[in-house]
Amino acid sequence: MTKPLFLIGCGKMGGAMLAGWVKSRFIDDGIYVVEPNEEATRTFEGIPSLKIVRTASEIPENIVPSVVILAVKPQTMDQTLPDFKRLIGKETTFLSIAAGKTLKYFEKHLSQYAQIVRAMPNTPAAVMRGITVYVPNGNVPKKQAEVCGELLSSVGESVLIDDEGLMDAVTAVSGSGPAYVFLVIEAMAKAGTMSGLPPELAMRLARATVSGSGELARLSEETADQLRINVTSPGGTTAAALNVLMSDDGIQPIFDEAIKAAAKRSKELAG
Repeated sequence: MTKPLFLIGCGKMGGAMLAGWVKSRFIDDGIYVVEPNEEATRTFEGIPSLKIVRTASEIPENIVPSVVILAVKPQTMDQTLPDFKRLIGKETTFLSIAAGKTLKYFEKHLSQYAQIVRAMPNTPAAVMRGITVYVPNGNVPKKQAEVCGELLSSVGESVLIDDEGLMDAVTAVSGSGPAYVFLVIEAMAKAGTMSGLPPELAMRLARATVSGSGELARLSEETADQLRINVTSPGGTTAAALNVLMSDDGIQPIFDEAIKAAAKRSKELAG
């Protein structure tokens, strides 16, 4: 890219993506980070390619970014957008990672002519292992859509879709998904301590098992259910555990309800 980026908001998700961009060295053209909370940007201080400011008014008006990444909370988006309306029509694309906020919402609050991409990343972007699903509106030129794809792919995988209706379910599965995995780690470690393991060992085993299994699932050509079957000897210890986890009131109906609840909340945040 030959223009800088604007990152508006450096909280958990914005900060995770910024950390990934720093690691990937994708930001040679520079990023202006707008974040009022000094603590949120402390770990990024001193990085030459970053310009950290507390308010949008501190960015010189002659600086026109290629992409404005909107990473503020959905509840504060209404107050954030007016500061950037000046960029509409200047070949700038607005890329939102705010849960629930639709393309129509941004067309209403910015302009019907604004270039807008709705995206849902996740926090493993911080270690360049994220996955982001994104959908552009009809105003985004092919070249700018490709720029956004490259930006998102630099911190993991990216998936371009043309059906925005999928985004609430995407948010529920992959956007919120890391929290479910971390809960599994917590639960495994806690159960391990109840079976007599020292807490530190139980947590180490749980972390490594989930991390390694995820890597195996990523690299293997076999399906997830086949990988599960590969570990499960008839009448063995894994089978005994799965008889509990796969019972009628086991993990699947719980996940069904959890994903449904997250998708419902995403719709509620549309505003």
